[in-house]
Amino acid sequence: MMDPELLIQFYKRMFLIRRFEERSAEQYALGKIGGFCHLYIGEEAVAVGAIAALGEEDYVLSAYRDHGHCLAKGADPKKVMAELFGRATGLCKGKGGSMHLVDRARNFLGGYAIVGGHLPLAAGVAFALKYQSKDQVVLCFFGEGAVPTGICHESLNMAALWKLPIIFLCENNRYGMGTPVERASAIYNIVQVASAYDMPKDSFNGMDVIQVYEHVKAAVEMVRIKQVPIFLEAKTYRFMGHSMSDPAHGHYRTKKEVDEAKKLDPIPSLKQHLIRNNILTESQVQAIEKEVQGIVQEAVEFADASPEPPLGSLEEDLYV
Repeated sequence: MMDPELLIQFYKRMFLIRRFEERSAEQYALGKIGGFCHLYIGEEAVAVGAIAALGEEDYVLSAYRDHGHCLAKGADPKKVMAELFGRATGLCKGKGGSMHLVDRARNFLGGYAIVGGHLPLAAGVAFALKYQSKDQVVLCFFGEGAVPTGICHESLNMAALWKLPIIFLCENNRYGMGTPVERASAIYNIVQVASAYDMPKDSFNGMDVIQVYEHVKAAVEMVRIKQVPIFLEAKTYRFMGHSMSDPAHGHYRTKKEVDEAKKLDPIPSLKQHLIRNNILTESQVQAIEKEVQGIVQEAVEFADASPEPPLGSLEEDLYV
């Protein structure tokens, strides 16, 4: 039986990410958030379950759908929202925005906008850890759309060749923008990619936070002890469009398909589990939800009241 307190923490984190993303969509529509904005709604169980299986000192890298991963790693919602607003109080002083969150204090080394472009960076962090004989591991999130890229294969090959302490976690939500995986990858069963590099692999239900946690925890223990990489595939689904510029259903999937996927929503599923097993009552769940809604409201108010970066900051944090 899993620790009840851990299950409650899962619910709080998933509900936080869901409400944060819903408010982000609202603020984007109001013009408070600019640029691109890719929401994580539907996939919360992957970030929450996987990151809970890590130690605080372990590293996480993500792609452009990074709000959930950053919050799951423990980032301050106020600073994350302020970054989305482009304000000076944001995680990156308002210079990164939605797609480039970084929280160095929590070893969250970023969201990256180039599809697959962060995989070699994650492998590089793992190489540094191995070179320094440290026992930390790297967890690298990416979508199935990154798998056909050349840089993905180069990163997997180097990680396997040098036996790097890294977990490659593919969040397979079926669609790379509007292209279904079967039209983009010769291998529909994505996890089989690992076989080309003689790399351990595992595939599991990414809509069940308990399954995610258990599978990733086993992977973390293996990587930390044996100092070898592993390839994981979490089968998940995004309920929103690819980005805020993409309608929820678009022209590439039907409303019926999305509605069917929503029946597997990880948040109400865990809520039912908590109540059914007498871990929480309905009123206790409502209290948690009210508390989280307050945290997100404070984050929006903090971001809205924060100053924009001063003009002089354009000349700061530059390589040259």
